[in-house]
Amino acid sequence: MGRPKKIIIFSRDEAKQHEMRLAYQQKVYATDEVIYHNFQALVEFRIGDVRDYHSVASAVKDADIVFNTAALKQVPSCEYFPFEAVQTNIAGPENIVRAIRENRLPVETVVGISTDKACKPVNVMGMTKAIQERVFIVANLNSNTRFVCVRYGNVLASRGSVIPLFHGQIRAGGPVTITTREMTRFLLSLDDAVNVIFSCVRSANAGETYIPHVPSARVTDIADILIGKRPIKKVVTGIRPGEKVDEILVSDEESHRTVERGDHYVIKPIIPELVKQPKEPMALRKEYSSADNVMTVSQLARLLKKRKLLVDDNLIPDGELLR
Repeated sequence: MGRPKKIIIFSRDEAKQHEMRLAYQQKVYATDEVIYHNFQALVEFRIGDVRDYHSVASAVKDADIVFNTAALKQVPSCEYFPFEAVQTNIAGPENIVRAIRENRLPVETVVGISTDKACKPVNVMGMTKAIQERVFIVANLNSNTRFVCVRYGNVLASRGSVIPLFHGQIRAGGPVTITTREMTRFLLSLDDAVNVIFSCVRSANAGETYIPHVPSARVTDIADILIGKRPIKKVVTGIRPGEKVDEILVSDEESHRTVERGDHYVIKPIIPELVKQPKEPMALRKEYSSADNVMTVSQLARLLKKRKLLVDDNLIPDGELLR
């Protein structure tokens, strides 16, 4: 997509911004000088909060494309602090829309990063992200800015996901905790997550939601592969508050307005005024669930090895899995 003139990292997390700045500048340690010339650099860091309208307006005033990744995303935390999730996951996106609209900013595209939990949501995190999708969809009415969304599941080995948890439990000697033996999850690499976002920017029409074709796996199979031949027990702990057994990326209700473009499903906007493209054939006849087309143990083992996610090179129980 070419080299951007400027990339602005906007967040309230000073510590993570510092870590990112060090990584970008290829430094291990630094003092105050690491932030000098911040506003002249290609990658500019801004402290601010998506909940605060004024800091949002300042951050997006010169932007061509805005990616909204800000979220409270831990399911149990959102269950115990629901209004905090509302402020970040709903009021934050509304601040972006309001800043662009009220200040007539020439922002070309806004991409809302959503989650499979927003589809038929049963938890606060999913409910608030579902409303984020609707906030961005309806923002296309009477707007020169294109608002679109992407929706995907767990990014492999991302912060707070199950694989780093299992790694830590295995290195500590166990046990490895499983909420339920039936649980399935979509598994997406970071590269694939980025690709679906870029595809959405290139090709999406206003109000559309892009969803990748993505494999899924049983969580207990992930644990078995990571444990390998080690004498570590698995313990079933039960479903956490707000947790689903299977995740869904496209619901039955959305399937009738879902089409296929390349490696992605595309959900047409629910608001009829925004559906202006020629009719495309339906791509799905039912919901798109992580319970469908679950990877075999062999396929999952190859994926984890390819992504270098095994605890070490000797943990796969059967060498045949790697052929």
